[in-house]
Amino acid sequence: MWVAIASVGGLALGIGLFLGYASRKLAVEEDPLVEEIDARLPQTQCGQCGYPGCKPYAEAIARGEVEINRCPPGGQETVEALADLLGVEPPALEGEERPPAVAIIDEEKCIGCTLCIQACPVDAIVGAPKQMHTIIEEACTGCELCLEPCPVDCIHMVPIPETLSNWKWRHPEIEPEVDTPADEDTERKVATAGG
Repeated sequence: MWVAIASVGGLALGIGLFLGYASRKLAVEEDPLVEEIDARLPQTQCGQCGYPGCKPYAEAIARGEVEINRCPPGGQETVEALADLLGVEPPALEGEERPPAVAIIDEEKCIGCTLCIQACPVDAIVGAPKQMHTIIEEACTGCELCLEPCPVDCIHMVPIPETLSNWKWRHPEIEPEVDTPADEDTERKVATAGG
């Protein structure tokens, strides 16, 4: 019996050592630029950029396949953060910038079809077949992917009110200086007075 235990233990140790070696030797190197781009994206996994999630979009940006302005949930702020990271001029946001929102289910209308559960990329919807469903608001990213499959239109997006806990500092908008006629008159007076 001790021989069997020792042989199984030795076999497990050998397999463990082999798997540890293989995981180091065959590891795929992650591109640090992809990780930095992904960290600046809103992680809604909504697919509005044309990719199935934020990580594939970050990989496409790093490869230079796509513009950095295709993330409506992130808004212009995300475009500017990505432009700053990549050292490029920030383009205008493609699409319509929307305030952060969360999905709400009208529970009286819900028929329990589970189509919204299947569409949710972050598992923020709970419920059972033919039972009422509800949204875990803390987990909802506002991706809107649950709206289209709902056959009874019982899901609505509600903007998240800005509170002290979710308020973010906005960059000040700097307007370019424009010469006004008064400035030109002042410059003329200074020029004639000096010469």
